[in-house]
Amino acid sequence: MEKVRMLSTLGLLGAMRSLSAAFEAATGIHVEADFAPTLALLKRLRAGEAADLVILTREGLDEVIGEGRVIADSAADLARSYVGLAVRKGAPLPDIATQAALRQTLLAARSVAYSRLGASGVYFAQLIVRMGVADEINTKATIVEQGFTAERLVSGEADLAVQQISELKQVDGIEVIGPVPHDLQTAAVFSAGRMANAKQADAADRLLRYLASPEVVPVLRQSGLEP
Repeated sequence: MEKVRMLSTLGLLGAMRSLSAAFEAATGIHVEADFAPTLALLKRLRAGEAADLVILTREGLDEVIGEGRVIADSAADLARSYVGLAVRKGAPLPDIATQAALRQTLLAARSVAYSRLGASGVYFAQLIVRMGVADEINTKATIVEQGFTAERLVSGEADLAVQQISELKQVDGIEVIGPVPHDLQTAAVFSAGRMANAKQADAADRLLRYLASPEVVPVLRQSGLEP
């Protein structure tokens, strides 16, 4: 069976589970996917790791386009994602509707789990500085190097988790409270492009066209993303 190798940000993991299967059923092309935070993927790409297609934040994709690693004309924006918060299933849902409420909720938490390398973690680290609570939050934070921050809710290490909503929804046993107030954040845009040295260029282009098509919108929305 023909294969296409894809490196993707974790934000698309939930959607790609079903989209990869649908693409393979329609085309006979198997999607060999590896998921990691954008910053980790950028490091791997710069170290020479091979792939046919990459899905990164728009900023990350623009960087590797500028470095000549991804074909500029192939780039396509796939989805928008917002950072949200979650608690363990059954726990009370705290108020995060306004900046003041979010600040109070963060300060009241025993520990807040957030990502070191993911786009959500970079954003959250900057947000708590802007809110003037960085020292208080970081002294009790659970920093996640890679993977899903909401897993720290299930393990009991943290009582609040911060990540892209599409990533929070990948963990069983938790409940998404909602997004960080929209006046405090800008949506992350996840974008795809074909690698300049892709071995399966035609297959990569077919997968790109599929992922950028209206056909995938319901799956994106179900996974917590917006087209």
